[in-house]
Amino acid sequence: MPFPAGSEQAEVQEQETDKAENNELEAEKAAEKEIANLEQKEKPTSEQDTAQNEEKEASKEKQSVKQENESAAEEQEQSAKKTATPQKQADHGPDAQVTRVVDGDTVKIKLNGQEETVRLLLVDTPETKHPSKPVQPFGPEASSFAKQELAGKQIEVEYDGPKRDKYGRLLAYIWVDGKMFNQKLLEEGLARLAYVYDPPYTHYQEYMKAQNKAKDKEKGIWSRDGYVRDDGFYYGRGTEKESSGNNNSSSTEEKASENEANEGENSSSSNALKYDPNGPDRDCGDFDTQQEAQDFFEAAGGPAKDPHRLDGRDGDRVVCESLP
Repeated sequence: MPFPAGSEQAEVQEQETDKAENNELEAEKAAEKEIANLEQKEKPTSEQDTAQNEEKEASKEKQSVKQENESAAEEQEQSAKKTATPQKQADHGPDAQVTRVVDGDTVKIKLNGQEETVRLLLVDTPETKHPSKPVQPFGPEASSFAKQELAGKQIEVEYDGPKRDKYGRLLAYIWVDGKMFNQKLLEEGLARLAYVYDPPYTHYQEYMKAQNKAKDKEKGIWSRDGYVRDDGFYYGRGTEKESSGNNNSSSTEEKASENEANEGENSSSSNALKYDPNGPDRDCGDFDTQQEAQDFFEAAGGPAKDPHRLDGRDGDRVVCESLP
């Protein structure tokens, strides 16, 4: 109900109306301010989300690039493996081919276009080729094993010490398919460790371990009590001991070796000497082969006498060992 103008009630009513309008205005301002504050708070959050999204995208891109690089590297590695030339095994010595297996510890090979007889270093197998004695136990097994492992095979020939023996045979380790055949004989109990004439030998310790393992397992030659001796093997019956490991001219090794040497082309010694043993002084340079020098040395009185000093300082009765 309106009050008369100028009355006290009308004045109070007007003041209250102004106050209400002011309060409404203040409320509107406060609301606007609140909205502005909320908008201000939301803005950084939006920018932060954008930055995080950009970072995620960049990380994804980096991961994708990394995976592509890894995949390319893997493909390149696989391709390289397919096309790469296989690496050759360690070089142990000259290459050769086995042309014939004589017995367990002696073979014939073709080396540099020439046929050579090789006597395996540091091993001795029971005899099968002795000119006057019966075949020894495990000799045929050793020969059979040698044929199985070596016949017709490409091999490497490793020298260790004097290159040849007094019969002109090469003294060597034989490597076949990356393994030493000499050691395999010992591992199988088909040979004994022997003829350690010129130590130290490169593979002696390995051979000793191989022999001991076969001995502990009683394999092959070690299965017969008392069969293996320091100087050779007992035969299968009786008490006669076959001495195949000494250096005397009457030993099995000497006799059998002479027989083996006479089987091949390397037994080419001739009764006719190139020089007179009682003539002018000679040295190794005067001879074409070791056998030729050896024959001359023996004809001149060797090994008891060596007037031409062909045996050198080692006194091993084998002269001019550097000659073919």
